Amino acid sequence: MRKAIALLTLLASFTVGCGSCGVCSFRGTLNDPSSRTMRRSMLKAGMGELCKQMTARSAPLKLSDDTPVIGRFYPRSCSEREMDNGDLFVDFQGEGYAYTNVSKKITFKMQGAVHYNQDFLVAEDKCDIYAYFRPRQVMSSNFTLGKIESPTANFLNALAPVGETFGRQLVSQKIAEGFTVIHDEDGSDEVSLGIVELGKQPFHAFNMRGQDKLVLENTRTEVHQNERDFIGPFEITGEGQALFVRAQLDGAPQLDMFIVSRIEGEASLRLYLDYPSHGPLAQNPRIADVLRQGQEYNRAFSLPKGHYYVIVDNTPTAGVVNPPQNMLDDRAAVVNYAVSVGEAP
Repeated sequence: MRKAIALLTLLASFTVGCGSCGVCSFRGTLNDPSSRTMRRSMLKAGMGELCKQMTARSAPLKLSDDTPVIGRFYPRSCSEREMDNGDLFVDFQGEGYAYTNVSKKITFKMQGAVHYNQDFLVAEDKCDIYAYFRPRQVMSSNFTLGKIESPTANFLNALAPVGETFGRQLVSQKIAEGFTVIHDEDGSDEVSLGIVELGKQPFHAFNMRGQDKLVLENTRTEVHQNERDFIGPFEITGEGQALFVRAQLDGAPQLDMFIVSRIEGEASLRLYLDYPSHGPLAQNPRIADVLRQGQEYNRAFSLPKGHYYVIVDNTPTAGVVNPPQNMLDDRAAVVNYAVSVGEAP
């Protein structure tokens, strides 16, 4: 549940980047176990941004790093404080959706309070910084089931709460794993569940290293029949910037893809969370395109300053694609995607 524990791109504001400050030139000293106090002091410089970053983007939910996204968590509130021993206490809550074969779409609300033991190290081969957030104690973890799409599963859940049990187990497991924030030498930040070994890279859908863009997400998502995925929101910070979307579709002939403002995206997401079945978007998107199986998609969208969602849609109620419907055979579409921001072409 990557960022569901504590969503942040903390190292984007971290003042220990490579280059002018020379952190990578002193990786040996920094990585020395005796330098832990110094690392804690440096990491503390960016802590004020944690909750700001946590509530800025959604958290892709995965069962493990090498499996596709099965849902999203959207943090709505967050508070943080430093504890007497220098550890970090984070209290957060939010809402989201996930998909299982039995229940179809489920929606939920989640709250967590975790005491983190934080540290960072610098990779040996590249100037990548790995910040580690190991749970020292889970103070609380609450999961509340919302809507269940499948009428049968909804009925059975009243007798045996399968959907709620799945959610609770997933939340407890993922919170206990902690997370790793990786700030690479290109300036991109990535949050991965669990403790990622120093120098090891999480799953990436595309090789984006060395490009003059800030990579925001680079993974794959599984979008089932009659489902949609609200990816983002992503921020365009200035004039002359573009949102770059690269994607590869498998498992379906075509899917709709939309880019909408944060206000439009939140309105459509609210409908998606509040109703068990899919429906139309809150309003017609201004940017609409089609992903086609066997054709790599790679486009830049010049957009005004603001926040934007990328929506991948596998429903007949939005866009121009009318996906085939088979009640007995839900063939999920898998979309490898990378979203980045850079100078408009």
